[in-house]
Amino acid sequence: MRELCELLQCQANNLMSRTNQLVLVRHGESEFNLKNLFCGWHDAPLSAGGLEEARSLAAANLNEANMVFDKVYCSRLCRSRTTVEAILSEMQCSFLPIVSDWRLNERHYGNLTGVNKRVLANQYGEEQVQFWRRNYDGLPPPINESNIYYYQIANNPAFLDVPPNEFPLTESMRMCVDRVAPIWLEIKKEVLMGTRILLVVHGTVARALIKHIEGFSEEQIEKVNIPNSVPIVYEFNIKSGELVGDVKYLGDSQYIEKMKKKVAAIGD
Repeated sequence: MRELCELLQCQANNLMSRTNQLVLVRHGESEFNLKNLFCGWHDAPLSAGGLEEARSLAAANLNEANMVFDKVYCSRLCRSRTTVEAILSEMQCSFLPIVSDWRLNERHYGNLTGVNKRVLANQYGEEQVQFWRRNYDGLPPPINESNIYYYQIANNPAFLDVPPNEFPLTESMRMCVDRVAPIWLEIKKEVLMGTRILLVVHGTVARALIKHIEGFSEEQIEKVNIPNSVPIVYEFNIKSGELVGDVKYLGDSQYIEKMKKKVAAIGD
């Protein structure tokens, strides 16, 4: 009861302050990130390093910035949820409500799922691989039964509530942007009501949300790269719904720029 009263008081204070913050975080490094494999809707866990990133980068920087949250959103994939649990544990707020929504799942990489990016580049060329990765309408080949992860994805109980006509076999960036649009409107409505939200998602989904939040063009969002476990802080005018001030990336700026370049590259 005490926690609820404190939560309601904080939300009231947010409304009186006329601004509210939203924090966006890409999950910690996954086992597939570590191996440089396309992951998408495959439920790859965090690597040991990814779990440490969630604690020593995401949570540590959020604590240092004195961030406080009322609610958390994540996807149905365990790398997102595990990152949330690690962050909340380090911030000593594991009691917060967590909403896990399939619409925040990573972009589906179709039949590229499980394939090493460098091996693929050696076979098809870097330009083609970067087209699949970065072009706004780049559409990988649909996943089929020959892919060893096909049945794991299709039969994942975490996806039972995905409408059959919306269960993707592949997605472009454009399709991902369209998929997250409705849930972003739901989240933004809560933010403008004073709820302080932490969003822990995936690389391309983070970019899709950033397109909606910052109003980037298709060409601009193709060039955005999101490092693992780096919190991005947005502040909104509660009355107008517009962004206030500059977007803030929490953490060491040199490290962040280094990791952005790593994300952009095809890798080894």
